[in-house]
Amino acid sequence: MASIPRLPLVPDLLRRIHLPSDLESVTTVGAEDEPAAGGLEAAGVERIWKSATDLYRSGVHPALQLCVRREGAVVLNRTIGHSRGNGPQDDGTDAIRATTETPFCVYSASKAVTAFVIHLLAGRGELDLDDPIAKYIHGYERHGKEGITIGHVLAHRAGVPNLPREAIANLDLLPDLEYMLEALRDARPIAAPGRLLAYHAVSGGFILGEVVRSVRGKDIREVLAEEILDPLGFRWTNYGVSPEDVASVATDYVTGPRLGPPFSNLLTRALGSPFDKLVEAAGDPRFLTGIVPAANTVTTALELSRFYELMRRGGELDGVRVMDPETIERALTEQSHLELDLSLGFPTRFGYGLMLGAQVLSLFGRDTQQAFGHLGFTNILAWADPERASSVAVLTNGKPTIYPEITRFYGLAQRITKECPKVPREEWLLHPA
Repeated sequence: MASIPRLPLVPDLLRRIHLPSDLESVTTVGAEDEPAAGGLEAAGVERIWKSATDLYRSGVHPALQLCVRREGAVVLNRTIGHSRGNGPQDDGTDAIRATTETPFCVYSASKAVTAFVIHLLAGRGELDLDDPIAKYIHGYERHGKEGITIGHVLAHRAGVPNLPREAIANLDLLPDLEYMLEALRDARPIAAPGRLLAYHAVSGGFILGEVVRSVRGKDIREVLAEEILDPLGFRWTNYGVSPEDVASVATDYVTGPRLGPPFSNLLTRALGSPFDKLVEAAGDPRFLTGIVPAANTVTTALELSRFYELMRRGGELDGVRVMDPETIERALTEQSHLELDLSLGFPTRFGYGLMLGAQVLSLFGRDTQQAFGHLGFTNILAWADPERASSVAVLTNGKPTIYPEITRFYGLAQRITKECPKVPREEWLLHPA
């Protein structure tokens, strides 16, 4: 624990953290391989880290955790900042430094984990992406939803992007399976299935979670652990945590300038809840110990990048195979090509549950047509890029929307991509020649 000096005259309107004068004093370096083991130069790795510290200097993230893997080597595994005690309204007393072992809630980055659980079952013939949801959730066909398939939900084209506000706001309802099932059955579609792209912030996760329960007779948390996490020795990366681990999770803070209408209304519609209320709810033990397949995976950058490394390597890692390369290929089949998302308000490129890279407009940097991953609320990003033999996770616990230095977040992804040159196609593990 440490006390952080308060900097005077910091405008409260910007809701920034209080930056320590000595960044090295709040930096943790975890186990790292030599850059050469990943085919990189030490100077390139340090340029990546400088980009990360530049993002931290923007003052909207109490902590930033970054892991970069290249060609199987962990070339960068570092954390800067505090897991709690250095939010905009904190006085700095007893601030707790974040380390590379501090777990973070990754919000919508959870959707990729959930998608791969579905694809694992599909690859084993236990379900088909063209199956109607009504096959697995009795009564789901209500209000004309009989044509909605698993594939539609994964691709955010099911036309049911939202749940009733109380389903998210009232955390006492979270473990109430019958309430949630009835909310899913009673949802009214906004368009015919497949017609429009509208990001399903929370609803899609609950739908897919119930599909898994119907197929396996177990909740999706158990299936994820049994099929992927336990065989590979993951400590975290499941939905929520046990009650005794709640205090270990980094605390999230609303930071950055306040957002007013119409942008605040757009964000509330996309997320299904007012911005500040969502962050408050996400820190509640009921949320952190529950199962929210679209939003409450808790993990570290080291583990999340390893999860993507597993998929980059075609579903096999450390001698353990969890799925076939063909299954992953199908997950990456393009379903939306930079189409305007009616919930998010900007163009995106989606596969079946994964955000896909592109030549220009890409979350993962320019010229990343083969990359796949997912964004998390708000400045969280994880991805794999087979062309560059890289797997990356950037985790933060600040929750800004628009702030002056937001380009630094996207600049970090671009820097990582730039420092990881492409490898020959025959070396792509996901796409063997």
